[in-house]
Amino acid sequence: MIQTSKDNWNANLYDQSHSFVSKYGNSLVELLAPKEGERILDLGCGTGDLANKLDGQGVTVVGIDKSENMIAQAKSKYSTIHFSVKDATNLEYMNEFDAVFSNATLHWVKPPSKALACIYKSIKKGGRFVAEFGGKGNVQLITNEIVKQIINEGIEFKPENNPWYFPSIGQYAALMEEVGFRVTFAQHYDRPTPLVGEDGLSNWIHMFGSQFFTGIEEEQQFKIIARIEDALRPVLYQEGTWVADYKRIRVIGVKE
Repeated sequence: MIQTSKDNWNANLYDQSHSFVSKYGNSLVELLAPKEGERILDLGCGTGDLANKLDGQGVTVVGIDKSENMIAQAKSKYSTIHFSVKDATNLEYMNEFDAVFSNATLHWVKPPSKALACIYKSIKKGGRFVAEFGGKGNVQLITNEIVKQIINEGIEFKPENNPWYFPSIGQYAALMEEVGFRVTFAQHYDRPTPLVGEDGLSNWIHMFGSQFFTGIEEEQQFKIIARIEDALRPVLYQEGTWVADYKRIRVIGVKE
């Protein structure tokens, strides 16, 4: 989970309340189909759960993340795996990996073309890039309401405070092809995602959407988020559970 602004990731909260990020990534590992002895880069490894899963399948895995907090937590959980703090747009690997694997990360990374160029260079000839991240329309209901309520509070919303990049399949596949990948798989699908607890939505906003509230006093933030909850409750609160409107992209690219 690589973030583009200052490191405000709470690694403990991430593991306690947002472990669904790694759990949903398990099926992406199946798509990766790792083979014993392969060397794989887990880009945006978060607190290391999927890197550990790969390690258990006989893979030499290297985990990287831009967040120092996440990497510290990953190292404390899985001391035998190599983790380090790196920026996806500034990698120095050259033809080192059989695959680059990335779960729930690339929607944080801008500019995407710069990250893709680094990923392409990192992979050996014949290797593959397998990724899932937020696609066009991902959490659109939540994002629209955040922006609306900030404006309703009389605060100017600055577009640069939106931390995410949610491309369509066409947009992202074209970027992959531009850097040299042959795109062999691309999928865009709905994945409604339950958020844990009565405070699931507000916790999610604090965890993942804090950049929207840059420069806004904490007390005012809580007031705005309470109004977001009130507005979205009829739409996203189902049978006692908040369900976020996730839409995901999955891609596979091959370096020929």
